Amino acid sequence: VQLVESGGGLVQPGGSLRLSCAASGFTFSRSIMSWYRQAPGKEREWVARISPSGITVTAESVKGRFTISRDNAKNTMYLQMNNLKPEDTAVYYCNAPGTWGQGTQVTVSS
Repeated sequence: VQLVESGGGLVQPGGSLRLSCAASGFTFSRSIMSWYRQAPGKEREWVARISPSGITVTAESVKGRFTISRDNAKNTMYLQMNNLKPEDTAVYYCNAPGTWGQGTQVTVSS
């Protein structure tokens, strides 16, 4: 079982990034998938979740700015992040039940 995140980087406030999570070793299309993030000195927090059929739930802190999606044919989950703020700076992790990716750093700074 493997999850590999990509797409992080440095972006200015108000900018956008799209994170990807490539999954392998399990039946992705049947799995609930989630994004979490962990800022320096803080606990890991849940960001968004998507069901196998595409039903989504998003944390209030990012609602209206972040969109979670998935492509079951490509075994890939995405997180589109718009209007990024400095407080969105964190390592972003992909999660499937019982499995975590290695994380991808997102830094929002001018």
